[in-house]
Amino acid sequence: MEYEAVIGLEVHVQIKTRSKLLSSCPYEFGAEPNTLTDAVTMGLPGTLPVINGEAVEKTVKAGLIFGCDIAAVAKWDRKNYFYPDCPKNYQISQNSNPICRGGCVEIELPGPSRSAMGWHKKIALDRIHLEEDVGKLTHFADDSGVDFNRAGVPLMEIVSKPDMRSADEAFAYLNSLRMHMICAGISSCDMEKGEMRCDANVSIRPVGEKELGTKVEIKNLNSISGVKNSLEFEIRRQIEAVEAGGEISQETRRWDANLCTTTALRSKETAFDYRYFADPDLMPVKISSEVRERIGNEIPELPFRKQERFAAQYDLPYTITSVICPRADLSNFFEASVAIHNNPRAIANMVANDMLREISSANSRHTQGEDQSQKNFKISPKNLAELVKLADDGVISKQIAQVAFVEMFQTGKTALEIVEEKGLRQNADSDVLLEICKGAIAENARAADEFRRGKDAAINAIKGIVMRATKGKASTAIVDKTLRELLNS
Repeated sequence: MEYEAVIGLEVHVQIKTRSKLLSSCPYEFGAEPNTLTDAVTMGLPGTLPVINGEAVEKTVKAGLIFGCDIAAVAKWDRKNYFYPDCPKNYQISQNSNPICRGGCVEIELPGPSRSAMGWHKKIALDRIHLEEDVGKLTHFADDSGVDFNRAGVPLMEIVSKPDMRSADEAFAYLNSLRMHMICAGISSCDMEKGEMRCDANVSIRPVGEKELGTKVEIKNLNSISGVKNSLEFEIRRQIEAVEAGGEISQETRRWDANLCTTTALRSKETAFDYRYFADPDLMPVKISSEVRERIGNEIPELPFRKQERFAAQYDLPYTITSVICPRADLSNFFEASVAIHNNPRAIANMVANDMLREISSANSRHTQGEDQSQKNFKISPKNLAELVKLADDGVISKQIAQVAFVEMFQTGKTALEIVEEKGLRQNADSDVLLEICKGAIAENARAADEFRRGKDAAINAIKGIVMRATKGKASTAIVDKTLRELLNS
């Protein structure tokens, strides 16, 4: 029998704000434990919370991005549970009147090949609501410590419908969520810092069956690849159990990334009773049509739409648009460069390949693990445009352009400065180049014979000799033309 998976995800996204959800207390990842708390966060007697308007607006923005219905009035509830990292023993959340309902997240799944455009699907959402985060527990050999710095940080919970049918779809869903949150400036979604966390609900059923199977919840998912790997394992485990005549228990399981298995944490016969009731200290928030319109106008061009535009406007392939469009820093840099020198394909290739390589190298050298891309952009769009123009005009070869790019990125020097300092101009003396090509053919007579017998790729070995002799300064197009004329004569 063939089975299909039914997957729903509950994703918590930490909203990027200057202060916590209910007070002016700031938050910074990595601060000394229990140094970023206040009376409101700790729920001391006599304190009154005040809702962070920026957190509400960013939740509305997320809802508008995903086509949700935005509530005219959103209310606040107390979610009661007793746990060491919840200082008040209740959490301010939204139960009956969340800010956003419905909507969907557009995902992109791989095409039949790496170069082919991916195909798109929409994953339905149930709701997006706003709540406060809890603290963080750290377990040691003999005891545990609790850090309340994170307690009270605004947290958006995005709850999908059970609309995904594979681990690949869940992987694409999380990537899409992250991409849109970062694009709109709502969150940095750094999972290593706990800014994006996920619980997965998964069941299986025979293909064609409408009734849902027994649901299993997977906890402890701290990376997007971890979600994918855990779901792949859990789907296999459930299918094997059913085919062996067993039954699936409704339970919560933990993902062990080291062993690549899920293990049972606790049974979940019934839903936990959080005893929600309306918070008596917080007034409902009214979200007018004028506010929705203003926030909607602040939403930037979203990645999938930008991808479509770049393909149509600049004739860029999917392999390029899928790399630079999800990142506003890269796509903005690209368009600024193209506005100066109109060679979109060459500029896009340098942004997607050379620039990303240097950014990745800079990040790997940075001890804090923070994305340093913006801080290391010593190269400007104008300088990149100048570099590509020098290559287009034949002043330097494409290989030299790549070498020059590295120094431009690291030092901020212009392309022309580097070319003149290092004497990188192409060798334009045709007589000298002709003699070098003749010598290269003589040096590799075997490759020359193979080329003459029809093995076209053999010419590359001879080209390599020429480029080494000219220290990369010869035009590859002219070298290729000269060698072919000599070999065919």
